[in-house]
Amino acid sequence: MRVTMSAIFFLIAILFLSIFVANVANLIATDADRDVPDDDPGNNLPRKQLKKYDIGDSKDHLMWFLQISDIHISIFTDPSRITQMKEFCDITVDAFNPHVVLASGDLTDAKTKDAMGSKQYLNEWKHYKRILDESGVTKKTVWLDVRGNHDNFNVMHIKSPDNYYLNYSVQGPKYSRSYAHHIQAGNEKYSFIAVDACLEPGPRRPFNFVGILTNNEIDKIKKLVDESKKLDTDYTVWFGHYPTSAILSKYKNGIREIIARHDKAMAYLCGHYHTLGGLSPEMYTLQRGGYLELELADWKDNRMFRLGVIDHGQFSFIDVKYGTWPVVLITNPKHALYAMPSRENIQSIIDSTHIRVLAYSTISIKKVSIKINENSWVDCNHIDGPLYVAKWNTSLYRKGIHHIYAKVIDDYDRIKETVQPFSLDGTRLSFRIFPRFILMSDASSIFAVSFGVMLMINVLPLCFLRIYHKFCLTKRIKRPHLPIKCLQILLRKFWILSTIDWIFYPMVIYPLYLVIGPWAAGEVIENQFGWVFAWGIYIGDSYLPGSFTYAYGFVQLFTFHMPLNFILAYIVDRRFQWMEKPPQKQPTMFLLLWRNLAFFLLISMQTSMAYFFWLAYGTVATVFCPLRTWSIIMALILWYHANRLQNNHLRSAAFVWRLTKQYSIND
Repeated sequence: MRVTMSAIFFLIAILFLSIFVANVANLIATDADRDVPDDDPGNNLPRKQLKKYDIGDSKDHLMWFLQISDIHISIFTDPSRITQMKEFCDITVDAFNPHVVLASGDLTDAKTKDAMGSKQYLNEWKHYKRILDESGVTKKTVWLDVRGNHDNFNVMHIKSPDNYYLNYSVQGPKYSRSYAHHIQAGNEKYSFIAVDACLEPGPRRPFNFVGILTNNEIDKIKKLVDESKKLDTDYTVWFGHYPTSAILSKYKNGIREIIARHDKAMAYLCGHYHTLGGLSPEMYTLQRGGYLELELADWKDNRMFRLGVIDHGQFSFIDVKYGTWPVVLITNPKHALYAMPSRENIQSIIDSTHIRVLAYSTISIKKVSIKINENSWVDCNHIDGPLYVAKWNTSLYRKGIHHIYAKVIDDYDRIKETVQPFSLDGTRLSFRIFPRFILMSDASSIFAVSFGVMLMINVLPLCFLRIYHKFCLTKRIKRPHLPIKCLQILLRKFWILSTIDWIFYPMVIYPLYLVIGPWAAGEVIENQFGWVFAWGIYIGDSYLPGSFTYAYGFVQLFTFHMPLNFILAYIVDRRFQWMEKPPQKQPTMFLLLWRNLAFFLLISMQTSMAYFFWLAYGTVATVFCPLRTWSIIMALILWYHANRLQNNHLRSAAFVWRLTKQYSIND
């Protein structure tokens, strides 16, 4: 039986696709404790027995907090961010009366008026401090803030005079980077560990997107964990600006492993991704270490904040749109999706005697009621503060997934109803794949692989066609014939392009240069000269490993170099056809413009990108910028000569792709 080449290629494609799918499935698997290496001596130690609580109608063993992220206070854009932030501190915090408020980074916007450049503005930090001072929020609760990448734009080092976080934040004067804060609520002790992964030095945007934890910072965070253990903390909440997928570290498995090893850790709360522009408004996952990672939508555009609760050892949360009242959260039985089997004792829920609901409003709550599945509504009893309870019989719901509803009415007759699934037999629900992938992957690796794949797409086909062409010239192999006509035409265009030396070499060498050569040289930080490479950035005596640079390079290859390949292939193929069948008349000006419209649009787009780069990094960096500026010059030269291609440059291609005449390679 004859095996065709197409079948072989198909089988190879299936093999690689299977490997890819298997790796992605392994990456986003949520099996607990997989972030703790098996070869680690400490991994053989058994976990402490999970504490079991008698969950009834008591107000004990209950602690709640708020989180707000990506505030982006700006002196140029959207003044309502400031006014509504003030209202949040005045009204919302008063209504919730939380034990702690977490402000997880990007406290200020730090963008110039044109939104392209970036630097620290003292007035933005003064606005932030004024809001906290005038609202008196720090006297009503514990305010824990930490830096984000915007708070670190154009900051050379932690003690730089431009690092206003040190003087205008709440925690900055005491802690310049990562820190821990401990509270006691009732009989339980709670630790909040802030992770500061800001770059040092902190470049201007856009090369300041991914964070990094140095060995010194990792050691400091480990000491914070040890401190928490010495205090015999019952539960720990981790928070920071960057998701764990956007934090570089030389430490094996990075911050994820440290959190996973900490058996008191309940969740890692973060921001930064801004819901990816609305693609993932609920970006949550259970990390393989057994704890939740929860990205919070931004305050900047979405005006979101989070209510987090630890009730009798069970962690619950809800993300709330600012100005939405009343707010309701069912803490027992807990939402089945967010169960953490390795950190929460489900027996506490199974043996519980009461359903527990927390209800908040700016005015008194009139009524709280619940129902399970399709049963009748039952009124809850108010215990204290936000806590409402109702008796239940758990034996009726021991198998499978059930749904519990809660309805709250306040004195303004505002109604809020919520529903959540729960399970008493350990039945699990699955997080959506896209958020899991974003939070459980490694953003830097994705950027690097994407850049590498795009590099190969731009380079390897041309190299392959050029080698194949050499074999065809010596008649070792025949020219391929594809069954689909449009693919055959496309093959001819790129084949011809690969045979023209002064187009082939620039189009292959330029992407390869992006791998090794500097992309730009200039003031990456004001008054600090730097060199930008794909694999990292040098600023003075400091080196920042490459990460978002790969994404930047991917965009350049995908949006400029690849389209340029297609445009030049189209032009040389047209010249090739004219060689065999010259046009009968000169084209009109309109026709010339139409033929070159794609090229003019491409140059316009790249010129705009160069202009944005100038706004971000200045004149010197734009002039000495092979990535943006020099690529425009290269494209113009190649386009000009491609449109004036002489027949002698096409004879080699004609020998293989002759249409009407017989050509000799030596003609």
